[in-house]
Amino acid sequence: MAALGWLTPRRRSATARSVLAGEASAEAARKSSQDVADIPDVSGAGEEPEFPVLGDDRAAAFFDLDNTVMQGAALFHFGRGLYKRKFFETRDLAKFAWQQAWFRLAGTEDPEHMQDARDSALSIVKGHRVSELMSIGEEIYDEYMAERIWPGTRALAQAHLDAGQKVWLVTAAPVEIAGVIARRLGLTGALGTVAESVGGIYTGKLVGEPLHGPAKAEAVRALASAEGLDLSRCAAYSDSHNDIPMLSLVGHPYAINPDTKLRKHARQLEWRLRDYRTGRKAAKVGIPAAAGVGAVAGGTAAAIALHRRRR
Repeated sequence: MAALGWLTPRRRSATARSVLAGEASAEAARKSSQDVADIPDVSGAGEEPEFPVLGDDRAAAFFDLDNTVMQGAALFHFGRGLYKRKFFETRDLAKFAWQQAWFRLAGTEDPEHMQDARDSALSIVKGHRVSELMSIGEEIYDEYMAERIWPGTRALAQAHLDAGQKVWLVTAAPVEIAGVIARRLGLTGALGTVAESVGGIYTGKLVGEPLHGPAKAEAVRALASAEGLDLSRCAAYSDSHNDIPMLSLVGHPYAINPDTKLRKHARQLEWRLRDYRTGRKAAKVGIPAAAGVGAVAGGTAAAIALHRRRR
């Protein structure tokens, strides 16, 4: 992506940066999705669920990634993989491990932790080729991410695919890594944070701002416009109250493994809820789903292992 060094926080408002981040993410997602295999044909076997609507090509589904599709934060798992490949020092791994442990135990996104993680990631990848990070991302998915996908949420996404609809991840994680995860799950594509690159090499800057909060909503809005989607017929899934702007855009919002604020908001607006963290179902959503599984404290384990190696 061409350099956009003049887009600094001092010269653009937060709202404008959100729009820029959203539009950049939508553009990147549409390009990357061209390489994804076609959505599988719908089988005639079994009962047709009430939702999603079979054959509605103006509907799509948008899934948050961290703690919605995947246990924990993709950015932290990615950091562990980069450490293994000697991209940074042991003290940085300890920071990643602590942030991941906190995220997993709290189940919510702390703005300071997330900002620190993004800043660290940008400094780490600066000067590296985009193609190199994408290749490494494939390996890291197998090492740290594949076993942390929530089966229940994966089943929800598959139901949309089986209905002939497109399914997109929407995450603050780098769009390249999000694209790897989407491809490995058989989804249509991913909207993610776009890191600036010149000549295929990361500059250490972002295009706009991280795809978080209002920026996610702008990305979904931009993609829906480009794809000819009717947002009132679309669905969105998230665990975080930070994604209320995105959830509010669609006609079918779902709270998945919700944090306290989102659970309260969802109940007030009578949004559907589902919780896979303990295997309980907060409410039926009309889609067959696999049984929930317990969370695995990957970040905590990494921190303990690191402490033992230091002794």
